[in-house]
Amino acid sequence: MKKRAKSKTVVYELKPDQPLTGRQKREIQALAAMPEDKIDTSDIPELPPGAWKNAVRGKWYRPVKQAVSIRLDADVLAWLRAKGNGYQTKVNGLLREKMLEEISK
Repeated sequence: MKKRAKSKTVVYELKPDQPLTGRQKREIQALAAMPEDKIDTSDIPELPPGAWKNAVRGKWYRPVKQAVSIRLDADVLAWLRAKGNGYQTKVNGLLREKMLEEISK
């Protein structure tokens, strides 16, 4: 882990070949155990009121794809294809939506 300092800001850079030291692990555990209202965030600027208005959840999330063979009813496949290119992506989206709905129950 390399430590760089800029004014009062301390930045830590974790390198894969350098595991955390015992002291670093204890510092992380102490921070994790600290209640959120006790953490000093005064050096973090507040976001302006509309900062999240165009945010999209999961925009960069790209799960690993796995090729499968699936049999669909002809009318279901025709309906999906009628919506334009990318019917397999639409099938995946519909199934993911149903999966997340079921998981959240």
